[in-house]
Amino acid sequence: MGRKFFVGGNWKCNGTTEDVNKIMSTLNAGQVPSQDVVEVVVSPPFVFLPLVKTSLRPDFHVAAQNCWVKKGGAFTGEVSAEMLVNLSIPWVIIGHSERRLILEESNEFVGDKVAYALAQGLKVIACIGETLEQREAGSTMAVVAEQTKAIAAKISNWTDVVLAYEPVWAIGTGKVATPAQAQEVHFELRKWLQANVSPDVAASTRIIYGGSVTAANCKELAAQPDVDGFLVGGASLKPEFIDIIKSAEVKKNA
Repeated sequence: MGRKFFVGGNWKCNGTTEDVNKIMSTLNAGQVPSQDVVEVVVSPPFVFLPLVKTSLRPDFHVAAQNCWVKKGGAFTGEVSAEMLVNLSIPWVIIGHSERRLILEESNEFVGDKVAYALAQGLKVIACIGETLEQREAGSTMAVVAEQTKAIAAKISNWTDVVLAYEPVWAIGTGKVATPAQAQEVHFELRKWLQANVSPDVAASTRIIYGGSVTAANCKELAAQPDVDGFLVGGASLKPEFIDIIKSAEVKKNA
């Protein structure tokens, strides 16, 4: 069975109630392929999770943008995996480059967070990716393999993990990895999983691309054999997100 196309929308730290209602009315009215063809998950800021959960169409799912590395307690400002489960939020994004770079979350910390979230029953969009300096130094694969290794070391079941490759130099910059660059890294990541985890995990794990994905470039990226979808930033706040979801048809018709 082929890997189901996956489109995630990361709203980051954006929006008011009014903005969120506007985005949801666009999403709720959008004509998109069926759930057999594409899995859609949107990730609003924590404060809007209950609103989005109750008002968004049922075939679109909701993710938190982060969760704490262990059970709740004296961790001011954090949100636990248990709280997300309590709100019936099925997904969480972990290890986004903004958290790795700005908040200095290490590979090991991210691995621990992925493992804990999975243990609580959440599904995880686990983010990896290199900086511009790392790419220019030719160390892209070494960096993403190290990040993936830290996750693989802590988990045994990959069923509920989507791996999001997001080259940091392409996030919010307007630069985008060419389809060939994206395919190359996704192919190498799959090869790494095959050698270091298992052929089954390599074949079934969805590896999605993130980094300035737009309606203009999504079809060409979606056509790459190892690109299983997208994690979309800025464009997920705009009507073009519907067009990006529709790029799943490229895979269906391939």
